[in-house]
Amino acid sequence: MRRRVVVGVNGSLGSLAALHRAAAEAREHHAELHVVLAWQLPGGGLGGRATYGAAVLRECREAAVEDLRTILDSAFAVRRPGVTLSGFTVRGEPGAVLVEAARSSEDLLVVGTGPRGRWLPGIRPSVTRYCLEHATCPVLAVPPNPLEAELTAARGAVWHLPHMPEGG
Repeated sequence: MRRRVVVGVNGSLGSLAALHRAAAEAREHHAELHVVLAWQLPGGGLGGRATYGAAVLRECREAAVEDLRTILDSAFAVRRPGVTLSGFTVRGEPGAVLVEAARSSEDLLVVGTGPRGRWLPGIRPSVTRYCLEHATCPVLAVPPNPLEAELTAARGAVWHLPHMPEGG
């Protein structure tokens, strides 16, 4: 069986770094690149067709497909990956979706380890940690780009501008 490189994306800078690293790994190992975007209904994993209705489910699925197209178009706008690429949108918890997608021991699972923010760790488990604990294949955890940390810090910074008198 041909080896696959499976990578999870969500549009974050960390997932884009993981996507580019996964493409490089796929080229190096002559493997197929499988890009996976996990999605959930509004409010998380709870709810289903009876709660939201078929129309909302369809809209969420279509939005996920469009998000994946946008992510792939932006990630490979300058240089195509140079390997066979398949994109998948799967409804479910990201960690579990990625582990299931990379179910063969011949696969390589690539995940980003970007910053999660100060509120998320207690609410949502780390996708990277889940994959490292549950995957049956090798997992490559791609650290964030140093510029990403600077951008995150800048977003949280409070800017103090000098007061300019009116008319001056």
